Amino acid sequence: MLAENLKAVRKEIGAALERAGRGPEKVCLVAVTKTVDAERIGEAAALGLKDFGENRLQEALPKLKLFPRLRWHFIGHLQTNKAGEALTGFELIHSLDRFRLARRLQHQAERFDTEARCLVQVNISGEKSKHGLAAGELPDFLEAVSDLSRVRVEGLMTMAPWSDDPEEARPVFRRLKELQKACSRPGLALKQLSMGMSGDYIVAVEEGATMVRVGSSLFGPRLPQRG
Repeated sequence: MLAENLKAVRKEIGAALERAGRGPEKVCLVAVTKTVDAERIGEAAALGLKDFGENRLQEALPKLKLFPRLRWHFIGHLQTNKAGEALTGFELIHSLDRFRLARRLQHQAERFDTEARCLVQVNISGEKSKHGLAAGELPDFLEAVSDLSRVRVEGLMTMAPWSDDPEEARPVFRRLKELQKACSRPGLALKQLSMGMSGDYIVAVEEGATMVRVGSSLFGPRLPQRG
């Protein structure tokens, strides 16, 4: 079933790229493995998936040890005191959303002599249940973070409100694309747009996503999670 699901998702991404006139551009498919066991992660990797996403460090760290050669993305809300753990195994943090966290990432990156590759999370919809900067806060935030030599901002991330109708997510994704264009400048390309999940990734690709975070469309309904 996973092989069939992966084929279907890739086909939908390709069709969305074509509709949007984006040509042969590549979209990074991040397989979200929240509650997914090691056996199915191994199966996904054997099918050619290389990028995997987790949103809870406690669940993620054992998986990172089992599959150190995969590219792991941290896609959940990151507590400031967990910044060091996030840097030890994740290639990209999708959820930089406050300057205090940026400073902590800078400190830990200096400690480990590495670089904190990040996307800035923007709360386009303004939902109180979601983390992220307000759109109006983004320019000043990017300017402040630019002074942190070890924090590399590579793009933006957002989450659309849940809806049965994917079209309702379109204005959210379109707005993030507008912010990308408005805030990019020499030395800050903001090349990556991480937007779109299982329910709305097709619309996200049509609106310019370079990364989509897909879980249930690949692995099936999510299992209940303890803790």
